[in-house]
This record gives sequence, C-alpha cells and structure tokens, in this order.
Amino acid sequence: MTNLICRIFVKNGDDINSPEVRRRYGTVVSIVAIIINIILFASKFTVGKFIALSIAITADAVNNLADAGSSIISLVSFKIASKPADREHPFGHTRMEYVTSMIVAFLVIHTSIDLVVDSVKSLIDGGGGSEFKLSSVIVLCLAILLKLWLCIFNRKIGKKINSSIMMANSADSLSDCLSTAAVLVSTVLLYFFPQFRRIDAIVGIGVSVLIFISGIKIFLSSMNSILGEAPDPEVVENIKKAIEKYPEALGTHDMFIHSYGPGKSIVSLHIEVDGSADIFHSHDVIDNIEKDLRDTYGYICTIHMDPIVTDDEKVTALREKVSALVKSVDGSIRIHDFRFVEGKTHTNLIFDVAVPFEVIKTDKEIVKIIENKVKEINESYFAVVTVDRE
Repeated sequence: MTNLICRIFVKNGDDINSPEVRRRYGTVVSIVAIIINIILFASKFTVGKFIALSIAITADAVNNLADAGSSIISLVSFKIASKPADREHPFGHTRMEYVTSMIVAFLVIHTSIDLVVDSVKSLIDGGGGSEFKLSSVIVLCLAILLKLWLCIFNRKIGKKINSSIMMANSADSLSDCLSTAAVLVSTVLLYFFPQFRRIDAIVGIGVSVLIFISGIKIFLSSMNSILGEAPDPEVVENIKKAIEKYPEALGTHDMFIHSYGPGKSIVSLHIEVDGSADIFHSHDVIDNIEKDLRDTYGYICTIHMDPIVTDDEKVTALREKVSALVKSVDGSIRIHDFRFVEGKTHTNLIFDVAVPFEVIKTDKEIVKIIENKVKEINESYFAVVTVDRE
C-alpha cells in the first residue's frame, strides 16, 4: 500500500535529496494522517461522549484530534523546508522539520496533561456513567489497525527520506496503538465487571501517561537535533571510505559534520599528504575528494591539507615514539600534524592530540603528562601540544 501511494503521488521518488521530492512525500503522509485521525476522532468522540459515556474513549479521541493538528503542522513544515537557500538562510530551511517536531511534542504533552486532569476528576466522581457498548469495541479495534498502519507508513517513508518529524509521528502512532489497546481492554473488562466503573478513569490516566512519555521522547530527539548532536556513524563511515580510495590521503583528522537538516550536511576535515609531493597534485587530489563527497552523498565539504614529513627516518622514528608515549597516557588518544623543529638550544615537537570525550583527564593534565614524557626522551625536547576533543 505504501509503495503504491508513493508511486501515484510522488514523482521521482528516489531523488530523496531533492527538496521538492521531500515536500511531496511530506504532503502525502500528512494528508493521509489528517484524514485517518479526523475519522478516528469523530468516531471515538461520538461513541465515547454520547453512547458509551467513557472518559477513556473520549480522551483517546481528543488525542487523535491533537494528532490531526500535528499532521497539519507537519504539512506546513515540509512546505517551508522545501524553500531554497536565500541570503538570510544560506544553508536552506530544512531545519524547520526539527522545529515543527518540537511543536508536535508540546502539543502531545499539553494534550496528555489535559487528559490526566479529566481522568482524575472522573476517578474522584466514581467513574462517571460509563458502560459497555459493542460499538466501542468495533471503533477501538478499527482504530488500532489504522494507527498501526499509519505507524508503519510514517516509519517507512521517514527512514527513506531521513525525516525526524515522520519518525516522531511514527513513534506517536505506535504509542496511540498501545493507549487505544488499553482502552479496549478496559471496555471489555467493563462488560464482565460493570460494577467497577472506575476502571475507565484509571485507564484514562494510564493513556494520558503513555501520551506524555511519547511527547517527552519526541521533544528530546528534536532538541538534540537543534542543539547539535554526534554525527550518524554511517555518515562518518561514508566519508572515510571515500577518502580511502585515494592513496595520497595519508591520514584524516579534525572532522566536523554540521547537519542543517535532512539531506544538508556541511563537512570540514583535515587530510595529511606527503609534504615532499607536488603541491598542485596534492591540491588536485583534495579537490577530487570534495567533489566525490558532494556528488555521491550530497555533503558540502571543505578539506584542509596538512603536509607531513614522510622521507626523513629520524622524524618518522620520533613520531612513532611520541605516538607510543601518548598512548601510554590513554590508549584511545592519537596524534596528528607532527612537526619536528630543531634548534641550537632546544627542539620543539609540535603536534595535536585527538582525545575522546570519554577520557576523564582534563586537557591541562594530559598536556602536562605528555610534556614530562617527552622530556624523558631528550631534555632538550619541548612538546607543543594542542588538544582536540572528539
């Protein structure tokens, strides 16, 4: 069903880096979600409010109305995100998806709080006048099936185009399935134990808590995307594999990946090259790597070229010795940009150390230890160390 819908309504569906294609996907998914949620709201609200008099079913209906509102927001966000870059937004508008994901999260959280208040009031009042109706079971079963399909629909397309808001809506739909299932169980129990009317209010509270947790998860995920989070390991691996195809690239370090939304990654890194090689050839290699990354993955990449000494046995041996002593401080630390500047009174060993964030020693502590260890090699050696956390 998902593939059929996409073939009909999304032209050039495989060009997922195209803002227009992403907008089409977003439009299709949002419209489908709006239609389904409005149908579920109308049917649940009618049954819960006027037929079964169930606070739990009514609460579930209000949740579907909030989902319809979220889908409308998603529809608008994909429209804005598809706008091209301009002078005020040189990297485009794709981060709008993260912003709207947070709006969806706030709506979900607000809805959950309202529902728990209503459920608690019903519990205090003795459960209200809720009663078992066959129409309730039919509507709830239909709702579970539709929401489960909507969850799969959002997740499948969300993964295809790497959309945070679709993945958020998928998680919300799955949460809706669980909450509706809980309401269904309480409705059936009410048939066997009609004297326990408070079960409806209790399940209403449970549904509200599930909705609240779902909202918090969406909020945290969106917040991390906006604040800036560690890059996807797959992106890092793609870059490394592209660079490994070039034998002139002797090492890679200081890689930074900035995501400006799905399909818009800005990459900067350093590549070590042979300092004795022709500089124009090395520069040409760097240009080719940047072009490969742009054409193959869509990454906008800026590469700094670091020349290193490869044909001096003394420098090579000293670099290996320094690398070993640095690893003795912590096995996860590595060096790069090693330079040997010999003088009459003293010699500078200039290099950077890449230190994982997990290493608990402070930068000052690491530098002090390395300086002392370098002195053990030769009293005239001075370590000039720059610490890069990664």
